[in-house]
Amino acid sequence: MRIGTLGNGMMAEALATHWVSAGHDVMIGGRSADRAGAVAGRVGAVSGSLAEAAAYGEIVLLAVPAEVAVAVAREVPAGRTLVDCTNALDHRDFTLAQDSVAEAVSAAAPGVRVVKAFNLAADAVWRNPPAGLGVPLCGDEGVEQVAELVEALGCTPVLAGGLRHAKLLEATAALAIGIWVGGGDVRAMFPPLTEAFGTVRPGQS
Repeated sequence: MRIGTLGNGMMAEALATHWVSAGHDVMIGGRSADRAGAVAGRVGAVSGSLAEAAAYGEIVLLAVPAEVAVAVAREVPAGRTLVDCTNALDHRDFTLAQDSVAEAVSAAAPGVRVVKAFNLAADAVWRNPPAGLGVPLCGDEGVEQVAELVEALGCTPVLAGGLRHAKLLEATAALAIGIWVGGGDVRAMFPPLTEAFGTVRPGQS
């Protein structure tokens, strides 16, 4: 697949490294040609402006600060799949600074398939993710394409509902980051499925 990144920061570099290794064609997009070119050189990609990267990719990664995500997403042409990995956090108390970035992005980019993914971990995790790590995906369309990109990292796609569930995924990130900063172990919150719910599966009574 052809993938464009809107942003040339640590998240874009971490994810693009795996996608290039998996054989995908990647363009690193940014406002700074020098910085985008440097990142592209490190990962084996090509570089361009934000508009060029948006036009290049069948799939486009939105990896910019949440406060500019909506404006940048307007660069994406209709018909593309946009992966939103942003989190709008109020770092004073680790609550959400806005209700749902993904839904706001979708409203600003009509005709673009928006999928929320990769927002539950920092770039350091994506540089060398644990094998089989579950990656929740929220979207109404384009989820299958993004699932392929998750698998390119050696991770497991987890279908987490339509785009209206993205706000829950964003809230989960805020909660988890707050717990982690406070010294808690987020992983300890989730027991094995059989212990949490017994042998009953969703849809069974």
